[in-house]
Amino acid sequence: MIKAIRTAPLACALLSTTSLVIPVVARAQAEPAAASEADSGGDIIVTAQRRSESLQKVPLSINVLGEQKLKEQNVASFDDYAKILPSVSFQSFGPSQSQIFFRGVSSGGDGLHIGPLPTSSMYIDDIPVTTIGGTVDFHVYDIARIEALAGPQGTLFGASSLSGVLRLITNKPDPTAFSASVDAEANKFTKGDFGGSLEGYVNIPLSETMALRVSGFYKKDGGYIDNIPGTRTFTLDDGPPVPDTPENANDPGNTATNKTVTNAALVKDDYNDVETYGGRAALGIDLDGNWSVTPSIIYQHQKANGGFLYDPKKGYLKVTDYLPSSNKDEWYQAALTITGKLSDWDVTYAGGYFGRKVDNRPDYSYYSVAYDTYTYTSSGSRYHGYATYFPDPNNPGEFLDPTQNAILKDKYTKFTQELRIASPSDKPFRLTAGAFMQIQTDKIFADYNVKGFGSVVSPIWLPQFADGSDTMFRTRIKRKDQDYAVFAQAEYDIVPDVTLIAGMRGFMSHNTISGFSGTATARNCLISTPSTDPAVPCHNVDKASDESGMIYKAGVKYQMTPDVMLYATVSRGYRPGGNNRRPGVNPFKSDTLDNYEVGWKTRFGPFTLNGAAFYEKWKKLQFGLVPLGQNGVTNTYNAGDARIYGIEGDIAARFGGLILSAAGTYVDAKLTTDFCQVDPVTKNIVCNPGDPPAAPKGTRLPIMPRFKGNATARYEVPVGSGKAFAQGTVSHQGGTRSFLTDADFAAVGPTKAFTTVDFSIGINWDHYRVSAFLDNAFSSHGVLSLNSVCATQICGQYSRAYPTTPQMFGIKLGYDY
Repeated sequence: MIKAIRTAPLACALLSTTSLVIPVVARAQAEPAAASEADSGGDIIVTAQRRSESLQKVPLSINVLGEQKLKEQNVASFDDYAKILPSVSFQSFGPSQSQIFFRGVSSGGDGLHIGPLPTSSMYIDDIPVTTIGGTVDFHVYDIARIEALAGPQGTLFGASSLSGVLRLITNKPDPTAFSASVDAEANKFTKGDFGGSLEGYVNIPLSETMALRVSGFYKKDGGYIDNIPGTRTFTLDDGPPVPDTPENANDPGNTATNKTVTNAALVKDDYNDVETYGGRAALGIDLDGNWSVTPSIIYQHQKANGGFLYDPKKGYLKVTDYLPSSNKDEWYQAALTITGKLSDWDVTYAGGYFGRKVDNRPDYSYYSVAYDTYTYTSSGSRYHGYATYFPDPNNPGEFLDPTQNAILKDKYTKFTQELRIASPSDKPFRLTAGAFMQIQTDKIFADYNVKGFGSVVSPIWLPQFADGSDTMFRTRIKRKDQDYAVFAQAEYDIVPDVTLIAGMRGFMSHNTISGFSGTATARNCLISTPSTDPAVPCHNVDKASDESGMIYKAGVKYQMTPDVMLYATVSRGYRPGGNNRRPGVNPFKSDTLDNYEVGWKTRFGPFTLNGAAFYEKWKKLQFGLVPLGQNGVTNTYNAGDARIYGIEGDIAARFGGLILSAAGTYVDAKLTTDFCQVDPVTKNIVCNPGDPPAAPKGTRLPIMPRFKGNATARYEVPVGSGKAFAQGTVSHQGGTRSFLTDADFAAVGPTKAFTTVDFSIGINWDHYRVSAFLDNAFSSHGVLSLNSVCATQICGQYSRAYPTTPQMFGIKLGYDY
């Protein structure tokens, strides 16, 4: 159960997690040694339940990509590994601007800075790095494995684990031996630019009980989208004059003058290049036979130029941008892990501090284009959104170019602490319990500027912001989310082959937003003056919400034979509620996901076959809707309920030098209640009899295709002292519904099914590695998601497509010391 309460912030940490019992759907590749063991019936070790266990014994639905598999699939970024995880879908605007989902648990409205928390979380080792607005695009190098846990994981991994958890497990310092490696790559998009990377790591034993592991990388991705020439003419609302009344005396609708602009200065081929660099350092210290300490630091800097979505109306991988666009993402994580024993119980402390700065400059000009012709009325008055036009004081008879430029910045912090204990794993009764706290903040900076607006004097506008900027709409809000939780999970072998599993998590959350969000007229608050604080225009947002509750899980595991395991589980995940910035709009509450699942993990001769079937009920779904006349400002509501059912599985086998593997997920996700419309007066959802719903019962949930899968064939053969290989991978995913509401979907349309094929060949000998690859060999023009720059019903005609990576070839060289 979950209930909303109003309380003071908690002073002490309460809980974090108990693992969910969901059948495993796992790949049979991990680190080189582990992969060969798995092929011959050995074990892959994972920590999905916060203790080391054989993958084939863990009652969780999990895909595992080990270090060798990551190398074989040439994985370096988020898009690379999301492509080969069948249960994962995502919506993206480009590098570091993706929201990820598991099993179709998506409304298509996530990523709002003042809105719902993500439905899935990302962890680096034991520390969460989830932020609103975009998943960290962690560069994959010197990584032991990626664990993708599908289904609600809230009991073990916290509030933003409603649909699943993505865990990136790093390689740890090793005091027993020196090791090092260096890798270089050169690549080129067939119809794009050159790129490449240089990566390396070194593991240095400092003593018998201490080691330092350091890795670093530089990566340059070439561009493949062309910004082609174009012009646009703003009509300045040309047409029949509006009534000549005092109310409309300054309405630009009385004007019949056009404004034409061009993008000539920004025309460029392959303009969406990316530069990424960073590194990681960890110091492993064994204090004695039982206790160890590992401090670590990660830093990454990424600068992406141009846009990563193309305009289908202009042609494949073509756009017409009128403003420079870029995304700069810089982040670090400092972490400390302490492990030890008290008697025969394991003790783990994991604490971290995460900081992230994002500076996003999209081409927002299509917002102005959309509002140039979009008007709406209220009580006989006419409004033009932000697209109100003003005379140019420096050019009599001319108008200012109404093109809006968006300057969007976020400064994130996340402070986490977790302490947990675990009883011996060889006893019939096993317990994992702990406490967790998390405090995360987001300082949101947004200016929507029209060049020259700050110098315009117009009787219909109140004084401009005190800093004299060209800002028409401004946001300066600090968001703070606090989570406190305690958790426990118990397993009991009632007989040697049958295990009962039960867990729960009690939590409290506190969410606040404060600051300013509004137009330059600032009609809802006082204008600051230089004599007070020119950096803070005004303050009109100050809201808080509190919740507490408990979630649960229960399951049974049956080890039928040493190679066959069956299990069933019921579990609940949750996502805390939050606040809306608009005055008078109610807070939104928690949504929950109830998961009912059965699964199997089996080995038959050379085959490993794992699978799971699931049914999920999503209650009080958090969703963003735009009230009429709000200039695209979205409010979040608990809009209704949905249900999701599906099946996922994988199979792997080895026959001598031939290795075969395949994995896939089928999902059917639909609304079970109508999503009603937003009342234009109260700005809250109202179900009026006779009004058509925004999305009716039975509407398919967006983003996730009904089917997503891949298959790989790899052949290895000895060549002298080395081993050569050839590999082919086929990936397929079905079409998707782009947006949930009918009006938005009608404005943008669906994506279509597509298939990509990747090839690679190479040879490893002594310490050397050489390989060549061809990705998207047959130039599939697949679209992963469709997006619009503003409220979709208004900007839908200018929507753009996020493509699967176009055809690219490259070579890789490596040396292991």
